[in-house]
Amino acid sequence: MADLDNKDQAEMDPADMEDVEEVEEEETGEDNSKARQLTMQMMQNPQILAALQERLDGLVGSPSGYMESLPKVVKRRVNALKNLQVKCAHIEAKFYEEVHELERKYAALYQPLFDKRSDIVRAAYEPTDEECEWKQDEEEELTEEMKEKAKVEEEKKDEEKEDPKGIPEFWLTVFKNVDLLSEMLQEHDEPILKHLQDIKVKFSDAGQPMSFTLEFHFEPNDFFTNTVLTKTYKMRSEPDESDPFSFDGPEIMGCTGCTIDWSKGKNVTLKTIKKKQKHKGRGTVRTVTKTVPNDSFFNFFSPPEVPESGELDEDSEAVLAADFEIGHFIRERIVPRAVLYFTGEAIEDDDDDYDEEGEEADDEEGEEEADEENDPDYEPKKDANPPEECKQQ
Repeated sequence: MADLDNKDQAEMDPADMEDVEEVEEEETGEDNSKARQLTMQMMQNPQILAALQERLDGLVGSPSGYMESLPKVVKRRVNALKNLQVKCAHIEAKFYEEVHELERKYAALYQPLFDKRSDIVRAAYEPTDEECEWKQDEEEELTEEMKEKAKVEEEKKDEEKEDPKGIPEFWLTVFKNVDLLSEMLQEHDEPILKHLQDIKVKFSDAGQPMSFTLEFHFEPNDFFTNTVLTKTYKMRSEPDESDPFSFDGPEIMGCTGCTIDWSKGKNVTLKTIKKKQKHKGRGTVRTVTKTVPNDSFFNFFSPPEVPESGELDEDSEAVLAADFEIGHFIRERIVPRAVLYFTGEAIEDDDDDYDEEGEEADDEEGEEEADEENDPDYEPKKDANPPEECKQQ
């Protein structure tokens, strides 16, 4: 029987053989297409996705099958490596403690420059011509010269009309230029932040637990009597005994705000609402006033309190996580580079970083689109028509 089969194959026309191969390839391609469609349907099923996610969550922290398969003597040596890793984490913690001490040291060197910046902003000091001279690229200098000639008369007129003191609305402009901070600002916050004269960072003293305090210095105003509003962040730089491998440098453990002594009727963190209530029996209507929290940047100084148990609800956790990010950003970026955020130059640098990431993402999307076009089952017409629920009304 085998010889007969071989004979039949030998007598087949080569063209027939090619046809057979092509059919096999088409069948294989059809099978792959069906498999892809089935996979797509499964991945679009919320129940299947939820079950898969639950399965993946269960694997977090669990040993891999490879580790389980290792001989006992090898596992013993791996445990020795883990103990070495814990010691590395403790050394790393000491490293960050010394970094904190270096930050304290250099903060004292930066401070005179920041103080002079504050003096210029609030018109306590007028910089000399030499201090105001800024070296620019040759092309920029030529452009500036042309602009100077064209606007000399206009500038003279402007100087006659206006004589601004210092740099008006310096910190408000910084806040409005930074997305992370501008999202916190409300229209009713802006008149208050026009009185913000300086932001300072104070580090904890040597030998004290790691912490830093943000000081917001205000000129006298009609909104509150405080001259300084503070926000203190407590930090920790030591591995968690229950999970030492998660250590990745200092972490903020909690924060403390301050009490704002608002002038009467000026508290922008609260608002009064009026509600009309109708009596079910008599049908009479009465108006009830109620004070409720109001969105404001100044809620930044009243963070959620962490209970002794250390457990917070999801909303409070989200607020604190965002709060820590903002506090860290103000300390690391805003205070040291305030003038560059005022002019927008630092924002351009940040945008460049995001653009690079965006280009990489675009490249990946382009590769995916190319894959779709090379797919024999890809039908562009289907993509051209959005689902019914996505069509514009």
